[in-house]
Amino acid sequence: MRIDPAGWPFLAGPLAPAAVLATTGRATGRRGLRLAAWPFVALSAYMALFFRDPDRRCDAVPPDADDVLSPADGVVMVAGEPQEGVAPEGEWQQVSVFLSVVDVHVNRSPFHGEVVESSYRPGSFLAAYRKESAHRNERSELWLREGDRTVVFRQIVGVLARRIVTRTGVGRRLATGERMGLMKFGSRMDVFVPPECEITVRTGQRVRGGETVIARFPAAG
Repeated sequence: MRIDPAGWPFLAGPLAPAAVLATTGRATGRRGLRLAAWPFVALSAYMALFFRDPDRRCDAVPPDADDVLSPADGVVMVAGEPQEGVAPEGEWQQVSVFLSVVDVHVNRSPFHGEVVESSYRPGSFLAAYRKESAHRNERSELWLREGDRTVVFRQIVGVLARRIVTRTGVGRRLATGERMGLMKFGSRMDVFVPPECEITVRTGQRVRGGETVIARFPAAG
């Protein structure tokens, strides 16, 4: 199982006290010390689960050029009309995905094109499922453009998530489904597409990053 590079310090950290407790317990014959090591081992195992980075279909088969994919694993919170005061200026449709602490947190680009705008804004750490989190929480926003098609997406942290990792920037081209960052410990992602797109998911549906088609542009020509 591949682990995102950002996860290795979190995996290794709990193993140090676990090793000390286990070694000391074995040397002194104190069973309690050996047992005390197991919670640290369990914490390290959870970190491996959280920072896992599985391959997805888009890594082997290029998605359709008209498809917009989910940027993350999770549950759809919004599908269609944008929440009031949340969307960028202009006419948009919104798909928002809530990530729990057991979902894959590696984020993927929902569409292909050049990153033409990139911004980061510090903020609060409200629960990611609350509407207010979309404009009050810490977030990173990227605008992708391919010809006359534009897709905007945001990484938004929640109560437990306290850091956004964005591994791209203005001028870089992204492929649909390409890995572009992660968020640590529970969060949400918002995707905004133009009105002409067909929304292909519904509220409450589980989606997989880099696989589930959440919207579709009209076929060119």
